[in-house]
Amino acid sequence: MSTMSIQTTKQAIRKNTLSLREQLPADARAAHSAAITAHLLQLPAYRQADSVLGYMNFGAEFASELWVRRVLAEGRRLALPRVNRHTNQLDLYWVDDLEGQLAAGLWGIREPVVERCERLNSLNEVEFALLPGVAFTRHGVRLGYGGGFYDKLLSHMTPRPTLAVAAFALQIVEQIPQEATDVNVEWIVTEEETIACYV
Repeated sequence: MSTMSIQTTKQAIRKNTLSLREQLPADARAAHSAAITAHLLQLPAYRQADSVLGYMNFGAEFASELWVRRVLAEGRRLALPRVNRHTNQLDLYWVDDLEGQLAAGLWGIREPVVERCERLNSLNEVEFALLPGVAFTRHGVRLGYGGGFYDKLLSHMTPRPTLAVAAFALQIVEQIPQEATDVNVEWIVTEEETIACYV
């Protein structure tokens, strides 16, 4: 498959999945998010991690803030991403006060305020990472929003932390074409099941 046709296929999957997700009623989204959070908190890879990477949700995606607040309540170290507009990459910062240390950034997503947070010295400090995304296959192929931010970030992480995603069951698709820079995840947690992606 050519690069152009891969991009076209990815865009079609992205558009279709986002449309399905938008159609999910708010109360169903909230119930699914609560169920997913409960499953995530039981994941052994998460339970064994002292330092985790999360993200703040926007739009109709999984309400990651539920999980993020539990991470802090359990006394784990939480890193959150901020888009660096100069490098067009993600910088990671330690956060322990969501109200005091975050502000709306690019696309209205809440992100760390540089002056109020400590930047990670090394990306290797993260042991478990929860990544956002649009669509996923049961083999761990992840389709993001198209910016490539997380693939770039993960390319600098060696060894990589355990990679997981939280998604509504409707975000699981049969196939997603892959490019060399795409990074697969190890765990997909939905409201219905926890999928081990042994790729």
